[in-house]
Amino acid sequence: MRRRHFCYGLVTGLLLLLAGRATQAADSTAVFTIQDLMGQMAVHHPVARQAQQLSEQALQEIRMARGAFDPVLASKFYNKELGGKNYFTLWDNVLKVPLWVGELKAGHERNVGANVNPENVTSRDGLSYVGISVPLGQGLLIDERRATLQQARQAQELAEADRVKSINKLLLEAAKAYWDWAYAHQRWQLLEQGYQLAQVRLQAVKERVRQGDLAAIDSVEAAIEAQNRLAMLGQARVESQNSALMVSNFLWGENNTPLEIPAGVAPSLAGTDLEPISPGELTDLLANAQERHPEVIKLQVKLRQLEVDRRFSQNKLLPKLNVEYNLIGKGGTAGTQWLEGSYATNNYKLGASFSLPLFLRQERGKLQVTRLKINAAQMQLQQTSRENQNQVQAAYNERQQLEEQIVLQEQIIVNNTLMRNGEQQRFENGESSLFLINTREMNLLTQQIKLLELRSKYGKAKYNLLWAAGNLAASTTEGAL
Repeated sequence: MRRRHFCYGLVTGLLLLLAGRATQAADSTAVFTIQDLMGQMAVHHPVARQAQQLSEQALQEIRMARGAFDPVLASKFYNKELGGKNYFTLWDNVLKVPLWVGELKAGHERNVGANVNPENVTSRDGLSYVGISVPLGQGLLIDERRATLQQARQAQELAEADRVKSINKLLLEAAKAYWDWAYAHQRWQLLEQGYQLAQVRLQAVKERVRQGDLAAIDSVEAAIEAQNRLAMLGQARVESQNSALMVSNFLWGENNTPLEIPAGVAPSLAGTDLEPISPGELTDLLANAQERHPEVIKLQVKLRQLEVDRRFSQNKLLPKLNVEYNLIGKGGTAGTQWLEGSYATNNYKLGASFSLPLFLRQERGKLQVTRLKINAAQMQLQQTSRENQNQVQAAYNERQQLEEQIVLQEQIIVNNTLMRNGEQQRFENGESSLFLINTREMNLLTQQIKLLELRSKYGKAKYNLLWAAGNLAASTTEGAL
């Protein structure tokens, strides 16, 4: 009995020493949380930076569309001399200012020479004019310039939806990689402790064999258990290292410099604490998936763009009827006198043009195609909204199930710990065998590893639920996780 108490004291002392070393190692290890990973990615990851450029690209598209409304200054000069004779001198200067409907223009022209068309001949001082042209049929309510500008403005919202979608996907992939690393690292540390414990027990068993308290075969049993745990430890170490490399894929520094996780950095399972979702929060997530999910927004923008196409195509069914009026005056006579008396009714140039295809087959075909596209987009929007809601509900169900499993697993570990401790006490009293205590300890280790796996899955489930709702990027930015 004295020898048993001596060996029991030896095991206890070595376990306390092992615990002290583990605490010291934990204190010297830098912790890299998932929030650190997300913050680093938001600033330096190439995909995140590329997604940020989508909004800038959309702004430039709007600028290009607005270019159709830019004023244009133009000048043309032609002169022909042959045999000392001036055939013609044509000089035309004009400033055109596009309006939302129609166009303003002002200019000065000078056309002289022997062979100038009589209707274009001006005095030596030239002719000044200012006028306006307005479409009264096709182009009155909408034209190509306005349609392009409206679609470019819608494209800005489309680019923002694409940006959110890209970042949501990137964050989800990074979260999965991080929780895989956290699980692999914690499993490695747990197996390391299990191996050290097997080594302590092996030394204790050898001492008791030497003293004649145990049979020699017991030392073989203890050695086999230590060897098995060493093999598991080696595999777990490699898996942890490889998982860290997968997380490093998401780490970038300035100037697109790839980074790697140093050897002394460890992940944390702090983000896997149980946080049940209330019915109100679930309702908000479902509403977000139905109305503000990036895929839904993209389809809504597509519908608005198609509606612009429909209005433009429908406007094409109208006849082209353009009216133009120009107030003219000789040379530099432009001034307040143009507004006096009957000047505007005696010095002007008026014009109108009309055209209409007789069958309108091209226009009617384009309009019908656009309507079919709108109908298809509406059905796709309904289907996408339904799929998003079901995806959120499925992610919520998975998260709830994991919460229940974690609570149950923690109770299982408590019971297995009691069984292991009881078996340890029986072994020290000579009432049990080394095989049984190894079996109890291995069962406890297996259940602890399963709990780590469940917590890793729970961490993924948190991010997967927000991704399914379409607001993972916003929640990460606001610190909701």
